Amino acid sequence: MNLQVFNRLSREKEAFQPLVEGQVKMYVCGPTVYDHAHLGHAKTYVAFDVIVRYLRYAGYQVRYVQNITDVGHLLDTGEDRILKKAGALSIEPMAVVETYTRSYFDDMDALGVVRPDISPRASGHVPEQIAMTQSLIKKKHAYVTSSGDVYFDVTSFPEYGKLSGQNLDELIGGMRVEVAKGKRHSADFALWRHAEPEHLMQWDSPWGRGFPGWHIECSAMSARYLGETFDIHGGGLENRFPHNECEIAQSEALNGKPFARYWLLTGSLTVDGVKMSKSLGNFVTIKDALKTYRPEALRLFILSSHYSSPVDYSKAALEAAQSGWERLMGAVRLTRYMLQDAPDGDAAAGFEMVLDEHKTRFMTAMDDDFNAPAALGVLYDLNREVNTLLNSGEAVGRPILDAIEQAYLELGGGILGIIPAEVNETGMDSARQDGLIQILIEMRNEARAHKDFAAADNIRTRLADLGVMLEDRPDGTVYKVQ
Repeated sequence: MNLQVFNRLSREKEAFQPLVEGQVKMYVCGPTVYDHAHLGHAKTYVAFDVIVRYLRYAGYQVRYVQNITDVGHLLDTGEDRILKKAGALSIEPMAVVETYTRSYFDDMDALGVVRPDISPRASGHVPEQIAMTQSLIKKKHAYVTSSGDVYFDVTSFPEYGKLSGQNLDELIGGMRVEVAKGKRHSADFALWRHAEPEHLMQWDSPWGRGFPGWHIECSAMSARYLGETFDIHGGGLENRFPHNECEIAQSEALNGKPFARYWLLTGSLTVDGVKMSKSLGNFVTIKDALKTYRPEALRLFILSSHYSSPVDYSKAALEAAQSGWERLMGAVRLTRYMLQDAPDGDAAAGFEMVLDEHKTRFMTAMDDDFNAPAALGVLYDLNREVNTLLNSGEAVGRPILDAIEQAYLELGGGILGIIPAEVNETGMDSARQDGLIQILIEMRNEARAHKDFAAADNIRTRLADLGVMLEDRPDGTVYKVQ
């Protein structure tokens, strides 16, 4: 394995070398659970799912931590997102958290996203956040205001801005926002906020009743489960500033050690070039998308763009992904169908070289910063080779068919998560399916009658790609669905 990753911190592609040989410690910023997840969330978490799958396939022991934000993530208005939702629904804040945490994991399960090893909640780690804040105050990196708020002093950490490329002097001097009471600099960020009596989520602290700031949770929980320095930090590119920048500052100011060694950040999912988000109302929930498209097709759509690049949502793009998945599954279904009566010999044994060549190309693509689009391209190339072989009329032995199926399951299934071991066909009753296939058979017969054999062959081939096998008999054409 010669894995290269683009490190957002160094802004260069680097050879990946974990701190401990054979082990990878990875932290990814998780969701704020105040509503159902949308396809923008799927973009990030499917991408990191494939990264984790590939690292494990390559033999690494991965500890994957992804937090749940259930307190402290404020809107621009200063309102807590979860408290606002709780007020709108007239329920307890933790009822909101439970509802949408379960919804999030249901969505991830439906998309085939392997669950993180640890999913810590911010509200469950308030003591660690308080302890970290106390230590930052002691080391003169943070200060307490008269109202009981605690802020990190960005001037105490000269490297503030190194991830995003922001200039500290420009940040302090150029931010045209009202500086909160007791706050020294406009760029200083909250580690702890005081709570008014009516605030529903608050804890005791050395500075009075309050709740943690948003940024401190990730530093506290990553240190708790991965140590002061770990290998990979992931999340969405839109959180690079200020969230990720603040994580680095408070963690490295406290420990004097590097925080995360490799920063892998995902590009946004956009709609007409604008980031999909709840605040803009241009979102499609994962639940709604799954009503129309297979989960594997949604994954394929996301993986058609490199994880670090944006991908634009459209109905046409999702339909293209669905068609692409059907093409892949057509060959898989045909392979499984032919395995039922395949000879035990080594017929078509030379195809092993084709499989080996495509596996090597697939791994080379994934070693290049987890280049899933290039890996998908290799899978489509393999698909053409497989279809050519299986439709050639040449005998194919069981060992080769087994090897073909294993290649699909290993590359498309185990790593990309788009080829299932078994396909649960849904969405059409048998009567309508039979009627549609019969219409296509009649169209093919008409083409043959007019000696338009190219059109007739095209119908047969495209049906085969969908797992519908035609058999011409003296008494007519029949079909089998694989």
